Amino acid sequence: MAKEDNTKAHELAKKQRDIGVAEFFSRNRHLLGFDNKRKALMTTIKEAVDNSLDACEEAGILPEIIVDVVDMGNDRFRVTIEDNGPGIVKAQIPKIFAKLLYGSKFHTMKQSRGQQGIGISASVMYAQLTTGRAAKITSKIHPNKPANYYELHVNTQQNKPEILKEEEKEWKKERGTKIEVDLEASYIGGSQSIDEYLKETAITNPHVTIIYTNPKAEQIIFPRATENVPKEAKEIKPHPHGVEMGMMIKLLKDTDSRTLQSFLTTEFSRVGGGTAKEICKNGALLPNTKPREMSRDMTEKLMEGIKKTKLINPPTDCISPIGEELLEKGLRKEINAEFYAAVTRPPSVYRGNPFVIEAGVAYGGDQNSEGTIRVMRFANRVPLLFQQGACATTKSIMGTGWRAYGLSQSQNSLPVGPCSIVVHIASVWVPFTSESKEAIAHYPEIIKEIKLALQECGRRLASYVRKRRKIADESKKRSYIETYIPYVGAALKELLSLKAADEEKISSMLNTILEKQRGTLEKIGVDNPDYDEDLAKIGKKEEEVIEDGEEN
Repeated sequence: MAKEDNTKAHELAKKQRDIGVAEFFSRNRHLLGFDNKRKALMTTIKEAVDNSLDACEEAGILPEIIVDVVDMGNDRFRVTIEDNGPGIVKAQIPKIFAKLLYGSKFHTMKQSRGQQGIGISASVMYAQLTTGRAAKITSKIHPNKPANYYELHVNTQQNKPEILKEEEKEWKKERGTKIEVDLEASYIGGSQSIDEYLKETAITNPHVTIIYTNPKAEQIIFPRATENVPKEAKEIKPHPHGVEMGMMIKLLKDTDSRTLQSFLTTEFSRVGGGTAKEICKNGALLPNTKPREMSRDMTEKLMEGIKKTKLINPPTDCISPIGEELLEKGLRKEINAEFYAAVTRPPSVYRGNPFVIEAGVAYGGDQNSEGTIRVMRFANRVPLLFQQGACATTKSIMGTGWRAYGLSQSQNSLPVGPCSIVVHIASVWVPFTSESKEAIAHYPEIIKEIKLALQECGRRLASYVRKRRKIADESKKRSYIETYIPYVGAALKELLSLKAADEEKISSMLNTILEKQRGTLEKIGVDNPDYDEDLAKIGKKEEEVIEDGEEN
C-alpha cells in the first residue's frame, strides 16, 4: 500500500511545473480587461494612449495623438495609435511591447498613468491570441536618424519577446512611436465605448490634441484647451507609514546603510536625524544597530516605534493634479452646459501614499434632465469606464445629499437631473480593485476627500440653481405685470385726457417703477448674504458628519 502511494506521489510530482506570468495572463485575460470583444478594443486603445501621454509629458512635449480604428469585417479590427513623443531606444522596443511586467514605473514613487508594466504588452498578447498576427512597432528618437521597425510576438511560456522582423526605415515624423495591432473585437457606441474614453481623456488632459478616426471612417478632433504641459511629478522615497512588515524586512536586508538611524533617514521621506532617533527610542532600539542584523522581533519593534512617532505627511510634489481652472476648461470644451464648477482638495494621505482629489460639475444645457446624472471617474487623468458600481467614487456620490443642492435623489442611489459629475484622484499609487484598473478601492481616507470635494461643488451648484429658480419665478411675475402696463397707460390717458405721446410716456414710467421696485433680472439672487451663510453652515455640518463617521 505504501509503495502504491509513493508511486502516485512521484507521478503527481512529475506534473508540477512553473507557470509563466504571460502564460497565466493568457489564460486569465479577463483580469487585464480583455473579458469581452467590446472591452478588448477599448482596453487596447486605452493602454496605448496612456503610454503616449506619459511619454510626452515626461519629455515636456505637448501631445498630439492619432487614433485610427479600421473595421476589417468578421469582428476583426486594425488599431493604430501614433504619437509625437520622444520615441523609444531600439533595445527597449521588444521588451516594452512584448514582455509582461516590464516597465519603469512600478518601483517609482510618483504619479503616472501606467504602474504595472502589463498594459500594452497584454494588448499585443491578446491580438496575437485572437488573430495570430504580430504587432507592428515603429519608433524614432531623433530627426536625423531612421526609425526602428519591429514585428513582435509574445512568447507566453517564457514571457519574452519573439522578433519576427527587424529593420530601419524612413519615417516623415521627427520623433515618436506608432503601434499597429489586429485583434478580435467589436465596436459599439455609448458610455463604455472608445469614443467616450477619448472624449473623457480630452476633459482631464486639456493639453492634448487627439485626432480620432472611428470604424465608420468618421474623423473627430479633440483640440487642446491649453498650451501648457502639466507640472512634472517628482519621484519621492516611501513614507514610513506606508511600509508593511514584509517590505520593511526586505529594505533592512537590502540597504547599504550601516546604522538603523542612517537607514531611516536615507530610505524614507520625511525622516530626519531627530525623527529617526525618536523612532528608535519609541521602538526601544539603539540608533547604531546594524540594519542587516535586525531580527524579525526587532523589526516589529521598529514598526511599533514608527506608529508611536508623529511624522510629517509625505511631500506632494510627486503628484500633478489638473487644477480647478484647467478642469473647468476641459468641462467647458467637451460638455455643453449652463453652469460649471471645479474644486481641487488639499493633499491627503492613505497608507503613506499622498493623493489629491478633484471634482467638477457641469449643470444644465443639452444634458438629459430625466435620467440619472452622468458620472465620470478618473485616476491619474485616465477615464475609468467599467465597474462603476464597485468604485469608491460612485459610493461617495451616492452617499452625498444632493437634494440640498437642487438635484432629485432617492436613498442610496445616484441623483437625477441635467448634470455631469467628474471625480479625479491623483496619486503615486492608485489603489485599484483589480489588475484591469477599472475601479478605486474603498479606502476611508479617499471616500472622505471625495465627499468633501463633491460637497464644495454642490454648494456652488445650489447657489446657481437657487438664482436660476428665483429668476424664473421673477420673470413669471413680471410677465403678469408687464401684460397690464399698456392697459393701465390707456386708462390713465382716458381719465386724464392725455395725448397719445403721454400714453407712451406713462408706459415707460411704469416700466421704470417696476425695475426700481423689483430690481433688474441680472441682480436677482446674486447677492444674498443670508443664503450664502446658510450654505456655509450646511458645509460645516457636512464636514462634521464625515469626521464623526471617520472616528466611528
